[in-house]
Amino acid sequence: MAEYKAPLRDMQFVLNEVLSLEEHYQSLPGCEEATPDMVSAILEEGAKFAERVLSPLNQVGDQQGCQFNNGEVKTPEGFREAYEAFVEGGWPSLAHHPEWGGQGLPESLGIVINEMVGSANWAWSMYPGLSHGAMNTLEAHGTTEQKQTYLTKLVSGEWTGTMCLTEAHCGTDLGMLRTKAEPREDGSYSITGTKIFISAGEHDLADNIVHIVLARLPGAPEGTKGISLLSYLSFCQMRMVMSVSVTV
Repeated sequence: MAEYKAPLRDMQFVLNEVLSLEEHYQSLPGCEEATPDMVSAILEEGAKFAERVLSPLNQVGDQQGCQFNNGEVKTPEGFREAYEAFVEGGWPSLAHHPEWGGQGLPESLGIVINEMVGSANWAWSMYPGLSHGAMNTLEAHGTTEQKQTYLTKLVSGEWTGTMCLTEAHCGTDLGMLRTKAEPREDGSYSITGTKIFISAGEHDLADNIVHIVLARLPGAPEGTKGISLLSYLSFCQMRMVMSVSVTV
């Protein structure tokens, strides 16, 4: 099986010579510490992780795949250990706000790391990769309490996240979705419906998964204007709902 080799020379040329990385980062508030030397060191470490940890897992992933037994999903051998190393290395928090546990480095640097991770092993990269939508939703629309409780766990990598969008009868026409969200007395919502194609929707890499769910509130208009976003938290056997409720 082919081995991945990160194109560091090309990446550094684009960042430094084409995009004028140093000048750009110095103009971004809070990114002054992202010097060329620091960025180079981060890219080199990211390349090592992608090449030495993730790339070799392609073969075992193809051979074993995920297994579903007794209601639990088991990822291929080495996937969980790779994710633990990913979290220990601080990679999930790289480009997130320090207020929520992030390192505050530029998003463009995070994109380069994600490029390495995805190119080295796309199947594995889906697990941490799907967390970005959940984090962005909570950061933009969550309450301070919700951010402190859930966003910090996602940023640290202790939890992962997904986006639950598509339903069997509507495909990409999300205006046809039937999933309902009924308000509860405690301010949360009871969600009923069926979703399909939830990438990284269940696995054994993290203790909890935050699902950002598209649903329709009572009395909401038909079509896409009546869709709301809610978060669904999976604590192994326990299920609870918290509201982010943003009508789009």
